[in-house]
Amino acid sequence: MELLAKEGYLIVSVPYNVTFDHERAAREVYERFHECMDMLFSSGLPYANIAANDLMNLPLYSVGHSNGALLQLLVGCYFAEKIPKANATVSFNNRPASEAVPYFEQLGPTVSQVMPLMEASPLYSMARDASGNAWKTLLDTAGTLVQEFDREVMMSLNKFVDQLPSVMGQVSEGTSEFKPTPSENRLFFKKSYNVPHTLLVKFSSDAIDESDALEKILRPRVASIGGTLKKVTLSGNHLTPCAQDLKWQVGYQYTPADALAQGLKSISLNDTKVLARTISDWFQDLQP
Repeated sequence: MELLAKEGYLIVSVPYNVTFDHERAAREVYERFHECMDMLFSSGLPYANIAANDLMNLPLYSVGHSNGALLQLLVGCYFAEKIPKANATVSFNNRPASEAVPYFEQLGPTVSQVMPLMEASPLYSMARDASGNAWKTLLDTAGTLVQEFDREVMMSLNKFVDQLPSVMGQVSEGTSEFKPTPSENRLFFKKSYNVPHTLLVKFSSDAIDESDALEKILRPRVASIGGTLKKVTLSGNHLTPCAQDLKWQVGYQYTPADALAQGLKSISLNDTKVLARTISDWFQDLQP
C-alpha cells in the first residue's frame, strides 16, 4: 500500500473484523469504504492541499490479498453501484475452513470442552474483566523490549487480540464452515460478478493460491459484461504482499551482520516492489 501511495494513488485502507461470516465482512467493507469516501468528498484532504472537487472524478480501484481478495470479489457480486472500475486480486484463496484453518475440525470440540474449565478459572475472570487499556499496556511493554519496534505492528496486534474472544466464541458455538461456503462463492462469481476489469496475481511459491481456478470461473462472466481479465505469475510466496520495510539500526561500526540483514531486507522487498509496479502499470493501462 505504501508503494502504491508513493506512485500517487490515494489509499483508503478498510479494516474489518475477523469472522467466519464473509458475507457480513464484505458488506461491512463496502459500507465503511463509502462512509470514508463520503467524508472525503465533503471535506477533501486539507493537510495534503487536496480539495473535495479534486477527488470527485478519480477512478476507483481495489486491491485485495488472500482473504481480502475473496472479500473484494464478494463486494463485486453483492453490489452493482459504486463498485471499483478494476480489482487487483492477489493470492486469491477460497478454501473451506477445514483446509484454511489447520486442525479446524478438531478445534471446535476442543474449545467447547475447554471453555467451561477456562471460565471457572480465576485467571479467566481476570482476563475477561481486564480493560482494553490493560491489554494495550501489556503489549506496549513487550514492544519496548524491541529496539525501534514498529508502532503500527503493535496497534495491529492490539486489534487482533480484541477480536479473539469473538472468533473463539463462533468456534465454541459449533461454527464449521465459512459463510458463504466456497461452492456458494464460486456460484456468485459465475453469475453475479460486476467489476469490469480484473487482474489476478499469483506467486511462484504459493501452495494455497487458487487463481487458476478463479480464472476459469471469471473469464466467461467478465466477457459477458464487456470487461477484461488478465492473470500474471510473479516471483514470491503467499506472504510477499505483507513484507515490511523494517528499520535496521546500524551500530557504530558496519559489521557483517549489518550487511546480511540489509541484504535479506532488500531481497524480501524486491518481490513486493515488483508486485506494486505490476499493479500500478496495469491500472495505468486502463486509463483512457
